[in-house]
Amino acid sequence: MEEVILDGLIDTLKLIPFLLLSFLIIEFIEHKLKSDDILIKTGKLGPLFGGLLGIIPQCGFASIATNLYITRIISLGTLIAVYLSTSDEMLPILISENVDIGIILRILGIKLLIGVVVGFIIDLFYRKKVNHDYHLCKDEHCHCKESIFKSALIHTFNIAIFILIINLILNLVFYLGLEEYLNSILLKDNIFAPIITCLVGLIPNCASSVIITKLYLNFSISFGSLIGGLLTNSGVGLLILFKNNKNMKENLLITVIIFVVGLLSGIILNMLPIL
Repeated sequence: MEEVILDGLIDTLKLIPFLLLSFLIIEFIEHKLKSDDILIKTGKLGPLFGGLLGIIPQCGFASIATNLYITRIISLGTLIAVYLSTSDEMLPILISENVDIGIILRILGIKLLIGVVVGFIIDLFYRKKVNHDYHLCKDEHCHCKESIFKSALIHTFNIAIFILIINLILNLVFYLGLEEYLNSILLKDNIFAPIITCLVGLIPNCASSVIITKLYLNFSISFGSLIGGLLTNSGVGLLILFKNNKNMKENLLITVIIFVVGLLSGIILNMLPIL
């Protein structure tokens, strides 16, 4: 048991420098470049720029995009592109685990491609009038205005706690020899395995992307299941959508779109010799 705890602490401590560096970069970009303005001014190219912003490892852009969509400043396609491409905490974890850069780029590229393509298809058939009178920043209280470093530290601490808990749970599972049981639960060798990770990805919390990524690194799920779960994961984006958007049918439709895209993508990738 001591080995389980020690390994969990070590794995988490090794990750902290990468998390801090990532959040420092993200806070600088959000504070200096004003990502909400970038999304507003992209027009018909919204899904492309939304997808590009989404791959930056933080759920903040999904939150911004959600609020902008609720007031119809950006299109549904742009929102979906952000949701599908959002990488959340996946990228820092892969980097800290020394995963081959080719695999990382493949994951990001697939998520970006699917997000942008689906976003453009949705906008082709479904667009609503936009309102440019809404200004998100008036209602936001960002730590970065006080100190970018302080904000980065807070984000790092919060996600590190999540990662530590998950590390301890996963280490305990493998310590008890339950890997085979976990694999059977996740249906690793079945083409419908992504359904479980897609459901986990829908959980509106940064921890879901951590769980999915860690399971992949521990060989408990396949590449297709990883992609499926990461596609449905949009951080707290869906939580904000259901909380602030009064149109519940629309919220459910968006959730179904994300889930179906993630599930189909995972199934197809599991059938291809990707990894």
